[in-house]
Amino acid sequence: MKKTLLLTENFPPKEGGSGRWFWELYSRLPKDEVFIVANDTDEGRLFDKTHSLNIHRISLSSPEWGVASIPGLKFYWSTIRKVLQLIKENNIEEVHCGRVIPEGVIARAVKLLAGKEYRCFVHGEDVETAATSREHSLLVKNVCKKASMLICNSENSLNLVTKLDFDNGDKCEVLHPGVDAERFKVAPSNEAFRKKLGWSGKRVLLTVGRLQRRKGQDFLVEIMPELLKQFPDLFYAIVGRGECKEELVSMIELNELQNHVAVYSDMDDEELIQCYQQCDIFILPNRTINNDIEGFGMVLVEAQVCGKPVIAGDSGGTRETMSIGKTGQIIDCSSPNTMLKNLKVILGNESIVDGSVDIAEYARARFNWDEHVSKAKTLFEK
Repeated sequence: MKKTLLLTENFPPKEGGSGRWFWELYSRLPKDEVFIVANDTDEGRLFDKTHSLNIHRISLSSPEWGVASIPGLKFYWSTIRKVLQLIKENNIEEVHCGRVIPEGVIARAVKLLAGKEYRCFVHGEDVETAATSREHSLLVKNVCKKASMLICNSENSLNLVTKLDFDNGDKCEVLHPGVDAERFKVAPSNEAFRKKLGWSGKRVLLTVGRLQRRKGQDFLVEIMPELLKQFPDLFYAIVGRGECKEELVSMIELNELQNHVAVYSDMDDEELIQCYQQCDIFILPNRTINNDIEGFGMVLVEAQVCGKPVIAGDSGGTRETMSIGKTGQIIDCSSPNTMLKNLKVILGNESIVDGSVDIAEYARARFNWDEHVSKAKTLFEK
């Protein structure tokens, strides 16, 4: 493997699937061959005291990712200079970009100025939302055309790259995110934990993810009063933080759902895993909003490794996380009415899957990190 610089704003302790993906993948690669440049925050510097990765923090946040504005130009000029210096100091041979924009734009400039090849990760929502801006679209297209490889998190993301004419697909490779099957695993019922969260005697639906409209928690809270008429033991547990928290809490209070819906925003990692293990069904009721999609859905894989059947919205790459009908179901979550109709049918069945496969074993075999890292190493050597 070449001496590599991973350039990414999304990296722990920042929450999110892509940041967790980069941590799990690059922490398993040879440490002397990987140098990480991540966003500089107080929390990040504290986090870096807990691991031994080669990491340097610089400001990778900007209110503008285009180059047709003074703030955008200042951000790129300052960041490119810092990255060039780090490449020189650490004898970097190749750059890996956490996203096509803005990290890919930085790497494109580095290639022009220092001749360093770069590979870009593609998550789906990044290229699709870029297509809504002519300037961003032109930047992304140039980045994709000049990259040595585009590493897509799903077949859906690969198809988006070609559909939007950012590339013809020749340099695209699909690398699904993986899961730590040593941490996420099946566990026996823990009544004490369920009681602590108010889950005793309930059929628990769990969503883990950022509290944002695309994740769909709002629509599911909205239809809970109707679902409870048919399924009075239902409980909806929402784990995460985000901009929609106050709205969700207000919806719960307005509809007097305090005994049937709860938002948990302060879970540590072990409690989060227990949520997966102790819920009955995991649901990611995601939908597409203004071209913003769910690129893959790592939380769906994590739930399956814990032995839980999953339900996901039919948006982005969620289909690729499961065996439909055997480990999970895909439904239309684009409106409250369609979600309600679909969930009434699914939840009315004795089981939401046919029981023909072991859910946890399916997910472990397909998405374990050992296999993922092996494939990544092969891709990086191309």
